[in-house]
Amino acid sequence: MIKALIIEDESLAAKRLEVMVQKCDTSIRIVEKISSVKAAVQWLKQNQSPDLIFMDIHLDDGVSFSIFDQVTVDAPVIFTTAFEEYMIKAFKVNSIDYLLKPINQEDLSFAIDKFRKLKLSTYYFKTGDEISIENLQKSKLKSRFLVSSGTKIISIPVEEVAYFSSEDKITFLHTFKNSRYPIEYSLDKLILLLDPANFFKINRQLIISMQSINTIHKISVNRLKISLKPEYTKDILVSIERYGKFKDWLDA
Repeated sequence: MIKALIIEDESLAAKRLEVMVQKCDTSIRIVEKISSVKAAVQWLKQNQSPDLIFMDIHLDDGVSFSIFDQVTVDAPVIFTTAFEEYMIKAFKVNSIDYLLKPINQEDLSFAIDKFRKLKLSTYYFKTGDEISIENLQKSKLKSRFLVSSGTKIISIPVEEVAYFSSEDKITFLHTFKNSRYPIEYSLDKLILLLDPANFFKINRQLIISMQSINTIHKISVNRLKISLKPEYTKDILVSIERYGKFKDWLDA
């Protein structure tokens, strides 16, 4: 069974979408229908990540993109909206398709089929930033990164990367030799290009390598504090929603 969440501020549109989804695939169960940014953030913080999210853009209390700024969204998203102008922005987050209202049954079926193919082939979206090792095509993974240092262009093997950070909307590659280089990838894009056995997205600001972990301290029942090598300038806390996944990654 596939568990799906509908984030839509118009109740009739949400009910219609649920019926259309069922026509496409009876194995998809809508676990909740939510109408606001605030309620969506709260639900995603308190519940296990769904397998798929259908998301409108204009909601009761704002634009749905703000959800991604307030909580980690681990599921792939099919956007359903009447506005074309957000398409590029949608594909910078977890979007796998962008459907314009009124939604066509054939287009919806195509989007759901795309989700299934993605799930079963190269990228495994069960937890958003995790990739199925068994199904992963190794050719898709990065083996090195091209960076600039002054007038020099340097090729850095992925084995030399300690972690990646996002600071002031710029992504940086940090090496074990304590060098830092800006790169033209978002963390969401990077996690799809890295071996999930060696890299983990610990929060919205960091992707760390297994070898970069220096110490792990338990500061509460479901929270951890991590130090890295080379040292990172800010405190690194593992959130409640990532605690279990992080432990599984360490123990894989």
